[in-house]
Amino acid sequence: MIEAEHLTKRYGDKTAVDDLSFTVVPGRVTGFLGPNGAGKSTTMRLLLGLDRPTRGDARIAGRHYRDLPAPMRVVGALLEARAVHTGRSAYNHLLCLAQTQGIGRRRVDEVADLVGLTDVARKRAGGFSLGMGQRLGIAAALLGDPSVLILDEPVNGLDPEGIVWIRTLMQRLAAQGRTVFVSSHLMNEMAVTADHLIVIGRGRLIADCSTEEFIERSTEKMVIVRSPDAARLADVLAAEGAKITPDGDTALTVTHMEAPRVGELAAAERIVLHELTPRRGSLEAAFMELTRDSVEYGAGTGPDGTAVPPPAPAVDGASDGAAPAEQGENR
Repeated sequence: MIEAEHLTKRYGDKTAVDDLSFTVVPGRVTGFLGPNGAGKSTTMRLLLGLDRPTRGDARIAGRHYRDLPAPMRVVGALLEARAVHTGRSAYNHLLCLAQTQGIGRRRVDEVADLVGLTDVARKRAGGFSLGMGQRLGIAAALLGDPSVLILDEPVNGLDPEGIVWIRTLMQRLAAQGRTVFVSSHLMNEMAVTADHLIVIGRGRLIADCSTEEFIERSTEKMVIVRSPDAARLADVLAAEGAKITPDGDTALTVTHMEAPRVGELAAAERIVLHELTPRRGSLEAAFMELTRDSVEYGAGTGPDGTAVPPPAPAVDGASDGAAPAEQGENR
């Protein structure tokens, strides 16, 4: 297991992680969510001993990371995929890591093949695209065949095929009884990948529950109904306490009433239904609802509450010197 107990980390007068406690158990994919600046990366660094907590404790498999004799055989971590020697080939980067842990060359070949880098394994890592760099970082995390995986934004830069691949890989590893702890900003991806969620905001725990429970308790259920007699149906449902939102002449969005009850009332009144579809809210909607008071770096809003776009870039040739981000994979 991964255990965090009252973790607190302060940098001067800034509290990045604030009395945070949670447990990540084997056998499921646990998603780690939070707005920008919530403290996710700092928490992962504390788990891996890269930062010392101001207060509290963090253990993996019952021990501090620094006390593990061969840490890569217990914990596979991906925090910054591009933290590689750019002059080394992907193969030599993995081989160097393997030799520090007593891992043989055969395993290097296995993980290179597993992540789809066999054809470019002898090329310099400095020339890799963002997606290929991510695959190399994932290969390094898997090198020791660890029982625990800690992955920070593993889908960053991957193309659609790569995203499906890493999703399937994480789910398969969890099904083998491993502990998988993964952060991501892609809510739609987490909705179909994570079995359990730990959500933080401003360094504090907001939720620690199953993905389904998180969505159910944070968003309103609704039922989509289509009927050639939608107006009369709306009156019937409203009389029973439902909230009705018309959508054209034949469609209704119904809240405050379950789909079976909608069907029963329609049948009792002999109203024909062309559609009766229950819908639950999305993970994205639930996340926005629960973290809206914890957003540290959000878009500005105008007097009417709508987002204010950022200022237009300067036209006098001024630049902040930032290079455009690479997109996708180049395999």
